[in-house]
Amino acid sequence: MEAANKGAYFGKSPSVGLNIQLPMEQQANPYQDISQTFQHFFARKFMFVKFATAYVVMPGGFGTLDEMFEALTLVQTGKLRHMPVILVGSAFWTGLLDWFQAHLVAEGMIKAEDMNLISIVDTPQAVLDQVFLHYETRGAEVAPPDNEQMLTL
Repeated sequence: MEAANKGAYFGKSPSVGLNIQLPMEQQANPYQDISQTFQHFFARKFMFVKFATAYVVMPGGFGTLDEMFEALTLVQTGKLRHMPVILVGSAFWTGLLDWFQAHLVAEGMIKAEDMNLISIVDTPQAVLDQVFLHYETRGAEVAPPDNEQMLTL
């Protein structure tokens, strides 16, 4: 999270940090123009996805997987407007997506087209390309059904 905050902090955008209050863990990094601390993970996760226009996931541990699955579930079930979910690092993520195909799709737990919700890329430029492709194809305006979903989530 610090790298994203640092990029925004020294760039043109305000840097917003969504922190979690833990008994023996991290403090907010110093690269936040706006810092919000949450007591509960669910509220923090909700804020990550509620106003996002894309969800870019870097390699990480259980918390990263939890946040990725939350975003995918909300998009898949239509509780959140469709947005690109981009996984960075094919060496890290390919095995998981292979498992999705071999088990979740093959056993009918998700539809084959649900795999289209996810992109894997390896470079910052490819992340940008995926985001622009999504919004050039779909349009940047929030569609009425998506707007309704955003109001009722």
